[in-house]
Amino acid sequence: MQLAVNLVHQGAGELARAAERLGYAAALAPEGYRSDAVSVLGLVAGVTERIALVSGVMQIPGRPPAMAALTAATLDSLSGGRFRLGLGVSNPDVSAGWYGVPFDRPLERTREYVDIVRRALDGAPVTHRGPHFEVGGSAPLHLLTERRSTGLPVLLAAVGPRNLRLAGEIADGWLGVFTSPEAVARSVAEIRKGRSVDDLGGFEVLPSLPTAVADSAEEAADMLRGQYVYLMGIGNPDRNFYCGMARSMGYGAEVDAFLERLGADDRAGAGAALPLGFIDRTALIGPVDRIADRMREYADAGVTTLGVMVSAAATGLEGRIAIVEAAARALDRSGTAALSAPAP
Repeated sequence: MQLAVNLVHQGAGELARAAERLGYAAALAPEGYRSDAVSVLGLVAGVTERIALVSGVMQIPGRPPAMAALTAATLDSLSGGRFRLGLGVSNPDVSAGWYGVPFDRPLERTREYVDIVRRALDGAPVTHRGPHFEVGGSAPLHLLTERRSTGLPVLLAAVGPRNLRLAGEIADGWLGVFTSPEAVARSVAEIRKGRSVDDLGGFEVLPSLPTAVADSAEEAADMLRGQYVYLMGIGNPDRNFYCGMARSMGYGAEVDAFLERLGADDRAGAGAALPLGFIDRTALIGPVDRIADRMREYADAGVTTLGVMVSAAATGLEGRIAIVEAAARALDRSGTAALSAPAP
């Protein structure tokens, strides 16, 4: 198993360079309320040499497929072939609320979108007329970006069984977040169902987890409560993925208490309502040796690259680098390490 670092836009270049020196395999840039993925990865491409760059994720409703393909080709060229295209449909609230794009038939939309992007990245002119997208006509989509190769990996963010099977069928990897080892194992089983062959060789399994290092799990969990409140409070609670995940893990009453406090605008009380067990099963928390034990569980579940999310537990660059360093030590102690050679 390898490690990836999840970037934030402040200090992204310095954090990516630190991860590269430590032998991290990849740097991911998310897309959300604070920054887009493309700007951050463009910066990181210019200040690193070996680490892979992953959009984690570029939101499908936010870009037509032609622009997604052009952006991917450009980042791939600027980074010398290090870019990996992570895509996701986001959620109904963001799709309609931010981008004015209906969330209907997300699997069909994803399949059609990935097909257009892949054909465009292969370099041939693309004309397409489908139920969700139209490309070409008097001006076919034709990318002329100079690149080392055309085989750019596509990774999909996926949650439900059908979406996971689609990722196994049409993608080169899966991006997950806030997930337990048990949930990873179930996801890998669904991904296998979508593959034309049972072998997952070369298929990337890349979940990202909030990470906090402290003397105890309780202390580390407290560092992450604000992040959980933020994510579990997005959009309609009936459709919120993180609330649904907590309920599926047996924390229904606690989710109800969380939502009650959140509805009363008591964010601190909402965070306190979240049980330690839920945070512990979906994050990396505690001292280094304890995190190493947790990493073994994820490796055994089928993870090929484990994403380390540093923004929740540390607001400054120095603290984020310290978490990245501690996670590298934990991976080494876990006995699952497959780190690339660090820079001299």
